[in-house]
Amino acid sequence: MTPRLGLPALAVGLVATLLARPAAAQDPRLERLDAGTRPLVAALVDSARTAGLPAEPLVQRALEGTIKGAPGDRIVAAVRRLAADLGRARDALGPAASPPELEAGAAALRAGASPAVLVQLRRSRPQRLTVPLAVLTDLVASGVPVDSAAAAVLALAATSRDADLVEFRRAVERDIGLGAPPAAAASVRVNGAASQARPGPP
Repeated sequence: MTPRLGLPALAVGLVATLLARPAAAQDPRLERLDAGTRPLVAALVDSARTAGLPAEPLVQRALEGTIKGAPGDRIVAAVRRLAADLGRARDALGPAASPPELEAGAAALRAGASPAVLVQLRRSRPQRLTVPLAVLTDLVASGVPVDSAAAAVLALAATSRDADLVEFRRAVERDIGLGAPPAAAASVRVNGAASQARPGPP
């Protein structure tokens, strides 16, 4: 007769099974993290995936921290901040936003753009927002004040193609490189683009 397992044995078996499941589903790249950091990052990645957020940027952020030799607590904090930014971007851009849009939106938020700017972009442009958001972030990185960068992208996004927005960013960066104040460079280029798009007299 096969001996019956008592409740303590069953409980131990259940706990072992539950603990084994996340480990089996864990991204193998997280093995590069130290033993204390790995489960914390894995939990954040799993939570993001469950919430419908892209997990790959979180894994990449953790691996980036490892490559740079950052301590575990800083890696966990960076992954947690990125997960929060992705969530804020999804709230602003809507549940249908693609993973690249969410990544670009999170970067724009970290650059200082408000969620309201992301909402306005979504309303004004039916196409994907990955490039407009990336252009906004790049402009801020070039020294353009975030309000000026947001206003410029909002002014152009509704009627400009992705290639036009990229060329606009390059033109602003060239002007800045030649000594123009960043805000003025963006404003002049926006006005020029708007005048070209405006239909002339009959």
